Amino acid sequence: MAHTNLVAVSLGLGVFAFSLSAQSVATIPQTGARDPGVRGGAPAAGNPITGLTAAELAFFNAGLDQFTEDESVQGTIPGTSKGLGPTFNLDSCGGCHSQPATGGSSPATNPQIEVASKQGASNTIPSFIHLNGPVREARFKFNPDGSRDGGVHALFTISGRTDAPGCNVAQPNFAAALQANNVIFRIPTPVFGSGLIEAILDSTILANKNANSFAKQLLGISGRENRSGNDGTVTRFGWKAQNKSLLIFSGEAYNVEMGVTNELFTQERSETPGCLFNALPENTSDMTGVSPTGAASDTLLFTEFMRMLAPPTPAPDTPSIANGRNLFSTIGCAYCHTPSLQTGRAATAALSNKPANLYSDLLLHNMGAGLADDIQQGGASGSEFRTAPLWGLGQRIFFLHDGRTRDLLEAIRAHSSSGSEGNRVVGVFNLLPDPQKQQILDFLRSL
Repeated sequence: MAHTNLVAVSLGLGVFAFSLSAQSVATIPQTGARDPGVRGGAPAAGNPITGLTAAELAFFNAGLDQFTEDESVQGTIPGTSKGLGPTFNLDSCGGCHSQPATGGSSPATNPQIEVASKQGASNTIPSFIHLNGPVREARFKFNPDGSRDGGVHALFTISGRTDAPGCNVAQPNFAAALQANNVIFRIPTPVFGSGLIEAILDSTILANKNANSFAKQLLGISGRENRSGNDGTVTRFGWKAQNKSLLIFSGEAYNVEMGVTNELFTQERSETPGCLFNALPENTSDMTGVSPTGAASDTLLFTEFMRMLAPPTPAPDTPSIANGRNLFSTIGCAYCHTPSLQTGRAATAALSNKPANLYSDLLLHNMGAGLADDIQQGGASGSEFRTAPLWGLGQRIFFLHDGRTRDLLEAIRAHSSSGSEGNRVVGVFNLLPDPQKQQILDFLRSL
């Protein structure tokens, strides 16, 4: 017989006691509650944070320009910068981060389809890339010898492009990797409000981790921080909180996603002869720049754009949204998706001592067999993920680390599987009456 756990949860009107197991939760049928869908109207994100100085706003705008600029191999195509490839996933930051505005997540129409043959490129589109999205990167779990891999295997190459004459580099064998169950996917994380996240003190994250310990224990929630292997500080960016800072996040993405070498990641990922066209690193600070923004490298400009990008604006409250917010906390969701954390004293005054209403504790949690990807990053195991910030969720199209669903209700239920810290909370959610489930969904779509 499956082991069951007796859990008592206050629902505001008394104490609701029940027993559940991961197996019984999984068999609960679909109900009348439905995901309201992507919130309509103008994008509630994409603007600079309020309170910036004129100089900071200049860096934000220069960063926005670079974030949306296309890359080409040698920079010979008008309107592009040099450095694309030899292997890459897309040719601009903004292409991946565009829903509902620049800085967001995967758009409804996947730009990877077009870039596969751009400028005459001879790529084959992998079977897991579709026009209706999501934008994806692929990672292989293991090397051929059985040792761990975990790295990004870029989808496309510059072979055949008009600006890469003579280059001949092969795409990875994704069909074989899929057949061997050796490939997993990631979709872009939204970067709205990233400067606020970066400005949260380690001590604030750890104090929140240790708060409400008894209630978390009853619900099977633990959570732990990921840390830098060198200085021991808390890392917080990426699906597994593997990156320490926005600058590291920017430099790595520039190299991994677009193949552009830079001051942080100076070597090409593929050194195939005949496919190297530029001196390295391909993007650096311009020592002849006549202005601060003109001298800054793309990596720094990306960083300042993300750092000063405002968090999304939630929709106005309705009775259903307000009730859903209360229920979200009552049933235990807020123990991982912490509604707000305070920033510390930051060099940018607009980020200093401000509330970050991110709905995340920035900790790693074991999400169970159903979401495990067998990828280890930093101190994160193959089944651990950072609690995804929920601000902006109302206008997001794809959910979970691999974009496997557009349905918010399905995404909630995917938090429950063997070994997951979310089992008991999802069990509580499943036992709510349909109107209360709907209120939680309405609240989430208001963010």
